[in-house]
Amino acid sequence: MATATAMKRKLVLKMSVSLDGFVCGPNGEADWIFRSSGGADSTAWVLDTLVGAGVHVMGSRSYHDMAAFWPYSDMTIAPPMNDIPKVIFSRQGITHGPQADRTTAALAEAQARNAQRHGVTPTAAVLRSWAEPTVASGDLAEEILRLKAQPGNFILAHGGARFAQSLVASGLIDEYRLAIHPVVLGQGQPLFCALRSPVDLRLVSVTPFASGAMAAIYQPA
Repeated sequence: MATATAMKRKLVLKMSVSLDGFVCGPNGEADWIFRSSGGADSTAWVLDTLVGAGVHVMGSRSYHDMAAFWPYSDMTIAPPMNDIPKVIFSRQGITHGPQADRTTAALAEAQARNAQRHGVTPTAAVLRSWAEPTVASGDLAEEILRLKAQPGNFILAHGGARFAQSLVASGLIDEYRLAIHPVVLGQGQPLFCALRSPVDLRLVSVTPFASGAMAAIYQPA
């Protein structure tokens, strides 16, 4: 008989990182991600991850960026981004007024690069999936453990940087799915800076892409 621990669903962190371990530039710049992504092979890898998820979890800034982008996109990966339930981590809750219209560097770059895709008219269900997410305002670890205890497919965590750093520091990530891009930034927001001690990881798979990027999946050793 499976134990209760074995039955808990896993937390997967999907992030793009530079070769030197940064998830964005000093001011949130993410243009380097788009220079080596979007090919058929990398899109298929991302889509495979997205369709297997049972819930998206993210911080409030990433939520506002994604809510402004995905409902209006016709990209191949838009349906699982739009259709799968969301949980937003925010101690203050989320807003839909003027403060929610702040455009981060990452969103501005994504909108500029994919401007031709922003002609989609979203359905009511798609708009509702972004307008009415579940908000987790309690302790990060407690909220994650609560989600792990629920039935369903794995929990897929997205950035931004501070949310991802907090998840890493929590020790609750069961799998890292990292898109490693062929660029060295030299400075920016590192993914693993909040760790208090080294963590050994086991390499599960490596998938190279034609663009020079690669996907690496790691689990705690």
